[in-house]
Amino acid sequence: MDPGLRRLLAAAAEPGRPAAVVLVEGASDRAALTVLARRQGHDLAADGIRVAEMGGATNLGHFLEVLGPAGLGVPLAGLCDAAEAPVFRRALDRAGLAPGLTVAGLPRAGFFVCRADLEDELIRALGPAGVQDVIAAQGELRSLRRFQEQPAQRDRELTAQLRRFLGTRSGRKELYARLLAEAVELALMPAPLVGVLGYARRAAAAA
Repeated sequence: MDPGLRRLLAAAAEPGRPAAVVLVEGASDRAALTVLARRQGHDLAADGIRVAEMGGATNLGHFLEVLGPAGLGVPLAGLCDAAEAPVFRRALDRAGLAPGLTVAGLPRAGFFVCRADLEDELIRALGPAGVQDVIAAQGELRSLRRFQEQPAQRDRELTAQLRRFLGTRSGRKELYARLLAEAVELALMPAPLVGVLGYARRAAAAA
């Protein structure tokens, strides 16, 4: 691996050595997990947990090399979209973190899979009406309605329209990940998000 990339990835462990690292694909995942942790009464930094954005699932192998058993030896957990689960499984297998596990078995190694992606999980948890309420509170309901009238969107289900809308502008995914995670009833939080934080806290406590 390029030494510069190694230093960059190792920076995920700063400041100091974390008790556990949660690997996520992007900023929206990090935003939702940070909100969930706070609502559960936890401070990730105080718990020694770092949420590291990888910039996409294809970078997982590099992070595992630096942070995993052959590198810093930090306890790891992670969250991914369903489409990226096979990528995660292969990378974890190569790193010796989940040998022989199937995609369905990934949670046993601390890696949790969203049914489609983070947005899908949050939309299911809050419901389409609740999501539209959040969009309306941001003054973007008219933008949503215009988006729904586009030829490519007219015949799609509402949930699919909402998922696509949340990703149509730079920064919108991260914004709504935070807002939707705030709006969902705590008892209805998506299982993958609850699962990965629970796993990370247990790993941190045992470290």
